[in-house]
Amino acid sequence: MSKILITGGAGFIGSHLVEALIKAGHSVTAYDNLRTGCLSNIEHLGVKFIQGDILDENLLSKSMSGQELVFHLAAFTSVVESMKLMQECIDINFQGTLNVLKAAQENHIRKVIFASSAAVYGDSPELPKVEEMCLNPKSPYAITKVDGEYYCKLYSDSFHLPTVCARFFNVFGERQDPNSSYAAAIPIFISKFLKSEPVTIYGDGNQLRDFIYVKDLVKALMLLMDKGNGIFNVGYGKAININTLVHMIQDHLKTNSEVNYSAERPGEIKNSYSSVDKLYSLGFKPDFSVETGLLRTIDFYKQNL
Repeated sequence: MSKILITGGAGFIGSHLVEALIKAGHSVTAYDNLRTGCLSNIEHLGVKFIQGDILDENLLSKSMSGQELVFHLAAFTSVVESMKLMQECIDINFQGTLNVLKAAQENHIRKVIFASSAAVYGDSPELPKVEEMCLNPKSPYAITKVDGEYYCKLYSDSFHLPTVCARFFNVFGERQDPNSSYAAAIPIFISKFLKSEPVTIYGDGNQLRDFIYVKDLVKALMLLMDKGNGIFNVGYGKAININTLVHMIQDHLKTNSEVNYSAERPGEIKNSYSSVDKLYSLGFKPDFSVETGLLRTIDFYKQNL
């Protein structure tokens, strides 16, 4: 059993990670300012909860006292919003990550697992995205994730703090908020179709994405907790275009809601899917597929919208 602190522990991904770690017998503390997270995501789990901000250095360091591992998931998460709220994104993702690393070093944390993003690759034409390729971030969000990776390496190399940077591709699953300004595509599509409302696709819908179901992402994070250092892509290593995804959801819900197209949004990338050879070399095997994860997600929104 390990003592683990999760920043962003009441959020979409954080709450699934809290749930899995507690089930595995670990002692978990969720640290979250509830800016986008919800206490209802975790309060039934009996987890220790600290309402705090990663910009609060004193509380953050105090909260890490006695912990062994840190998952740093708290972040400004929207590419599109980061183009409008650049300074806020920099404060949370850059300074906040520095605060987490500093506090981890002060408290002799055994390893920090940092939630990075596939957005760091930008629009490089090379596919699939391989960890060693040159980065080309297109948004403040992506740039702050690159910065976070560099500082993780700095703390690992210079201050003997082992770190893992997990580059998340497109995560989906239960408990994503379709009404948030930070909402991802899948919960928005499902919500709109369930309400028989028109759906908007930005761009021509042919853009490629690597969607990974949240339970498999959590499984990967728990593996990285015990194995590996450095940078790892976390996805399925498979490409699906947005038009196909929308048609899959339509077919499952048997809806004829209108689908409209609009201009691409600033900062968004055209094509992205992962090479997951490095992650799989550690022994990772997913339990789900996009299709099975999508069915579980749709069932959740049918019951909870």
